[in-house]
Amino acid sequence: MLLSVMTDKAVESMSFEDALAELEGIVRNLETGQTKLDDSITAYERGVALKKHCEKRLNDARLKIEKISMDKNGAPTGLEPFDPENN
Repeated sequence: MLLSVMTDKAVESMSFEDALAELEGIVRNLETGQTKLDDSITAYERGVALKKHCEKRLNDARLKIEKISMDKNGAPTGLEPFDPENN
C-alpha cells in the first residue's frame, strides 16, 4: 500500500510540487497505521528527504524574489533584493 505513493525518482531532481505530493501521500499512508514497520521506516526516511528538499526549494524561491525600489517621488529606480524584514 505505502510503496505505491513512493517513487524511485531522486529527490534532488523533483519539482517542489512533485516532492510535496509524494510527501503528502507518505504522511496519509503512515497515518493509517496499516503499513509494515520496515516499510514505515523506509517511508519516514524518504519523507524526511522530501521535506528537506521542499524547504530548500521554498527558501531558494524566497531568495529570488525581488522588489521594485522607488525614489522619493514614487518613480521606479530598479530592483533590490527581497528583505523579509522590510517588505
